[in-house]
Amino acid sequence: MIRATWRKSAIGYSEGMKATVAALGFRKLNQTRELPDNESVRGQLKKVDFLVSVEGQPWKPPVRARYKIWRARSNKKHARGN
Repeated sequence: MIRATWRKSAIGYSEGMKATVAALGFRKLNQTRELPDNESVRGQLKKVDFLVSVEGQPWKPPVRARYKIWRARSNKKHARGN
């Protein structure tokens, strides 16, 4: 059996990541589950390893971006004189 804990929220991630967390049986953050030790479960845990920690393996939260990527802004507002 593998003991896994859901550590980070899936808000802001793709629907596939959310579905994988739900398929592992997690309902609440910081919930710990004992999962069967087979290839399919290990593959699912590998897919969401930045959201879920596995007992016996070090887990560190994902690193936030250091630099913001600026997007192009419209010049319409500034062209009006506001």
